[in-house]
Amino acid sequence: MVLLAAAVCTKAGKAIVSRQFVEMTRTRVEGLLAAFPKLMNTGKQHTFVETESVRYVYQPLEKLYMVLITTKNSNILEDLETLRLFSRVIPEYCRVLEESEISEHCFDLIFAFDEIVALGYRESVNLAQIRTFTEMDSHEEKVFRAVRETQEREAKAEMRRKAKELQQARRDAERAGKKTPGFGGFGSSGISSGNSSSVIQDTLIEPEKPKPAPAPVRPSGPSKALKLGARGKEVDDFVDKLKSEGENIILPSTGKRSSEVSKALPAPINTESVHLRVEEKITLTCGRDGGLQNMEILGMVTLRVTDDKGGRIRIVLNNNDKKGVQLQTHPNVDKKLFTSEAIIGLKNPDKSFPLNSDVGVLKWRLQTTDEALIPLTINCWPSESGTGCDVNIEYELQDDALELNDVIITIPIPSGVGAPVIGDLDGEYRHDSRRNILEWCLPVVDMKNKSGSLEFSIAGQPNDFFPVSVSFVSKTNYCDIQVSKVNHVDGDTPVRFSSETSFVVDKYEIL
Repeated sequence: MVLLAAAVCTKAGKAIVSRQFVEMTRTRVEGLLAAFPKLMNTGKQHTFVETESVRYVYQPLEKLYMVLITTKNSNILEDLETLRLFSRVIPEYCRVLEESEISEHCFDLIFAFDEIVALGYRESVNLAQIRTFTEMDSHEEKVFRAVRETQEREAKAEMRRKAKELQQARRDAERAGKKTPGFGGFGSSGISSGNSSSVIQDTLIEPEKPKPAPAPVRPSGPSKALKLGARGKEVDDFVDKLKSEGENIILPSTGKRSSEVSKALPAPINTESVHLRVEEKITLTCGRDGGLQNMEILGMVTLRVTDDKGGRIRIVLNNNDKKGVQLQTHPNVDKKLFTSEAIIGLKNPDKSFPLNSDVGVLKWRLQTTDEALIPLTINCWPSESGTGCDVNIEYELQDDALELNDVIITIPIPSGVGAPVIGDLDGEYRHDSRRNILEWCLPVVDMKNKSGSLEFSIAGQPNDFFPVSVSFVSKTNYCDIQVSKVNHVDGDTPVRFSSETSFVVDKYEIL
């Protein structure tokens, strides 16, 4: 038996998949398959037809044919057995016997055909062996992977055990280093169970700072060495040359990273003996085609008292939140008083808040997938052109009550393609060729400047411009929870206090 070729063709003789097992040209195979439908009506056989040179052994597959082209002196019984095996292989890889499905899995079929026939002669294999050979299933590989996974689990367990030991050692060292009991649970201190009228202050122990070593005395006289930090005429000329070539130069005095700027607002200059900080951080992830994957707001009210006369106080809050945040007070705060009157005070009114330490008295959390709650929406539309991509990115402020400062929208760009060509622009931009990013800078985004757009062109693919990240700072918080006043426990007389509010980004990405 010599099998010349195996093919799947249409009823018109068009070859979809063909595998030749002897040297045959493509024209020869296509000619034989094109002649096959014309010969079927002339012969009386229903499974094969012959010509002067070859024999066609075939089986209908709905609208297609499975055809074997053999020599005339091959054994017809073996040909039919081989044909049945070929016909059983095709449904293993194709869900439907249609031309599109056959074309999609053509390489899988060719690999399977090669396992059935080698150099024109049939191999002694069955369907299960063909499946095993094509999948390249290896018992040794499974054993190796099982051993590898076991080793990884053991390493992770050992890592967790070591971490627990280090944490326990750190807690033991902290307990041994404390000299006085404190305000337990409020940051690093807590309320003791001693006399209720006494005011307890933590003793902060700072490690001794190492003394700087004296600088070695250098011999006086002229030196040709490069002075770090000095900007002479040569440096200025080099910077001017780079600017003339189109490079965006950030000098050391103004080169603060945007991520560092967005972490915190400047602290107020004048603070009272009772100072309150209302802080919020946002973590947000959006899809590039729309849809909010996750948004989480974490907020906290932190108290710092620096005068022993202002320790016994109560904080009155103004909660105008309508977004459904979850509030949680400190365990030592009177929860009933807070729930009924929105007042933060200690369970024991005779005790005082700790002095000279930051105390977290209230925290809240908001987690949602509601797109209507996104504070700042970003839409990035990259579209392919003949020379690369045209990118249109726009922002829109959803909450008119917010005022966002130092907004920086960072877009990644492909490396090694040069600077982007900027079109329409609201605000300013910076191109960092070393980090391969384009930063869109907006000083203020508020109700008067709630939307804007940026257009640029550059070589690349649409996926090259994601993820887009956003950073900003704000002096107005998102959940609208503010401190309205502070009163003494005795007599409800008002206490002078200072406060600061900040709303910053922890993570804000469009994937």
